[in-house]
Amino acid sequence: METFFAGEIATELVKELLKVVRRTYLCRPAAEQLKRSVDALLPIVQEIRHSGVELPQHRQSQLSELADQLRLALDLARKAAASPRWNVYRSMQLAHRMERLDRWISRWVERHMPAHVLADVHHLRVDYSARLDRIERTLDMTAASAALAAARVPVAVGSVPFSGSPLTEMMDGGEGEKPVGVGIRVGKERVKEMLMAGGDRAAVVGISGIGGSGKTTLAKEICRDPQIRSYFNDKIYFETVSQSPNLESLKLKLWEQITGNMVLGAYNQIPQWQMELGPRDKGPVLVVLDDVWALAVLEELLFRIPGYKILVVSRFKFPSVVKNNYEIELLGEEDALSLFCHAAFEQQSIPFTADKKLVKQVVEECKGLPLALKVIGASLRDQPPKFWARAKNRLARGEAICDSHENKLLEHMASTIGFLSGKVRECFLDLGSFPEDKRIPLDVLINMWMELHDLDEEDAFAILVELSNKNLLTLFKDAQAGDIYSSYMEFFVTQHDVLRDLALHVNNCEPLTSRRRLIMPRRENELPREWERNKDEPFEAQIVSINSGEMKESDWFQMHFPKAEVLILNFSADQYSLPPFLSTMPKLKVLVLINHGTSCTLMQNLSVFTTLNNLRSLWLEKIAVPPLPKTTVPLQNLRKVSLVLCELNNSLRGSKVDLSMTLPRLSHLTIDHCIDLTKLPSSICNIGSLQCISISNCHDLSELPGEFGKLSSLEILRVYACPSIKRLPQSICRLKRLKYLDISQSFNLRELPEELGHLTSLEKIDMRECSQLRTIPRSSSSLKSLGHVICDEEVALLWKEAERCIPDLRVQVAEECFNLDWLVE
Repeated sequence: METFFAGEIATELVKELLKVVRRTYLCRPAAEQLKRSVDALLPIVQEIRHSGVELPQHRQSQLSELADQLRLALDLARKAAASPRWNVYRSMQLAHRMERLDRWISRWVERHMPAHVLADVHHLRVDYSARLDRIERTLDMTAASAALAAARVPVAVGSVPFSGSPLTEMMDGGEGEKPVGVGIRVGKERVKEMLMAGGDRAAVVGISGIGGSGKTTLAKEICRDPQIRSYFNDKIYFETVSQSPNLESLKLKLWEQITGNMVLGAYNQIPQWQMELGPRDKGPVLVVLDDVWALAVLEELLFRIPGYKILVVSRFKFPSVVKNNYEIELLGEEDALSLFCHAAFEQQSIPFTADKKLVKQVVEECKGLPLALKVIGASLRDQPPKFWARAKNRLARGEAICDSHENKLLEHMASTIGFLSGKVRECFLDLGSFPEDKRIPLDVLINMWMELHDLDEEDAFAILVELSNKNLLTLFKDAQAGDIYSSYMEFFVTQHDVLRDLALHVNNCEPLTSRRRLIMPRRENELPREWERNKDEPFEAQIVSINSGEMKESDWFQMHFPKAEVLILNFSADQYSLPPFLSTMPKLKVLVLINHGTSCTLMQNLSVFTTLNNLRSLWLEKIAVPPLPKTTVPLQNLRKVSLVLCELNNSLRGSKVDLSMTLPRLSHLTIDHCIDLTKLPSSICNIGSLQCISISNCHDLSELPGEFGKLSSLEILRVYACPSIKRLPQSICRLKRLKYLDISQSFNLRELPEELGHLTSLEKIDMRECSQLRTIPRSSSSLKSLGHVICDEEVALLWKEAERCIPDLRVQVAEECFNLDWLVE
């Protein structure tokens, strides 16, 4: 609302200032300068005013402050215009007041406008990252048959195409991998005909087939087809629905994409008056709904809009709605052999050195399913002939638990993961603990594996890479990530739903109370009844994973988990009560709370934290962290805390809690996208055990505590994408153990501490996109351990003198990277 008032006032102010310029000689210079400032500001205010977007409260308050000053400027301009020419004192007084207002507006623009712009950019990133996150799991891409060049043609996601990004390349299976299958080409032409046919009967078209058969591959090939893109004028939207969709959110999103009409306000469904508006742009629209599991969900997504067509990708046919369906066929012998050879030998045919008969026998056991061919082929790569023979025999002995081809596939693939070493196999099975079609934060995964399987961090990451190389998961990373100082926040993991089904299938072979992992496979409104029937018995599970909606204290029942070491709570709710059985988990080491809702969750029943004496890792995502009471019980063993997309100000504002007493052994603190964070509590500086602090994308964080130099154990400090920070405290120069400093994307950082050269252990600095830096301290030539600086071209020139004094220093000019894939949903 303040943007409306600010826009009206600014427009009126310009008119009044023109009168002053024309009529009042003594006020003319001040009025002209003020007019130039308001003229520059007016288009921005008007754009915000007419955008129709409701701004967050803190941005509304900043614009309210601007509106108040513009009102004052308007009042001054009117007084100046009405002031008699002979009253020199009055005119000079008004001129001075206008000059002060001009300086205030200039400071406001300089201080707040970059943060507003960056916030808008990051909101765009979040939006399109969420859209990209719903793109089909990557392993299906191996069944594509179009040429590799065609796979590079972009699919429009919303109105923004993606092409050539790291995400796209990994989706396409990497360089050199060619799609196979005559059936894909035939199916593509048939589905294209259905989509471009006229009439209501062709409004909903389906692609069906068992998991891993290449359904999504075919759908993507169709979306990339030039004829389809031309027919729909690039208005093609791709959404993954999954077994547990947030249906109302998905409906709103699709409606906004299809019609171009934004649904404003706190609606959880599309208002009727909006439904009557219809689309802004006429013409055909294609929506691809991937991984649809329920007819009721599909029916909710059928909008009655002229030209609106849906391509439903599912394991089921839904004949009552989908009148035109293409059932995908499994690969024939030749295509299956080609795909298998690519996975096993990295070529399209059997090499001369391999046993052709044995290879063909293994391929035959894969039953023509692309995913099985790829996974089993990768597991046999570089193995000796006896290993192949053993694999063939084990595959042949796979017994089906029913007549379903898919269950046979799970049995065959279960025998395949039997070839993994013990800990690698257990780590693969742990992946089933995370919800389908969601990104898995790498930090959560690594911490879990380290605690569960007694692994070093390097060994846990090596297992991750091994599983990725065997096509059992897909590892994504940001374009800037990759060296030893990279944050795990820059990585994430996804897994094909059939591979997740495989992990669940193997986990569930044991009796319920004896399972090592107790998992809710999809989101439910209540705990499984099978759990309730066995609640009086102790559960042997080491991992407990719960996927639910809002849970009140009365929705839980008591359970006993004497061996549980990891608890993963995924939910979508505005309020959430922690389960009372946390008190029955004396060995709990890792606690993960991830809210998939649209706003931060208020937590209840926090008293259970007092029992978590062995907790070592805590991950909170999209949680409103409550104020910390003075009586907070120390978490003596907590080593890692990660706060992502959380609301923190209420917990930190006026807090008297000594964090060094509450978290005496904390070594790693991560704060990401907590946009209400304005400053850190000074008591953080008393935690002498802190080795790594990572603060990123906190737009309102304006300063670090002056006592930062007391963190004597700190080795890694990341303060990136925090545009409100203008300087670093001088005390950081006392961090004798600091090895890595990341201040990238600190757009308003104007200087570095003069005594920077005292950081004698510093090995690397990342300072890309620090556009306000004009000098570097002279003492930087004393950084003898410094080996690598990453910066922009202008800043690189400032390091020339230091390069002459530091023999091993390498100054790298960063490439510009405009990538939307790096954010977690």
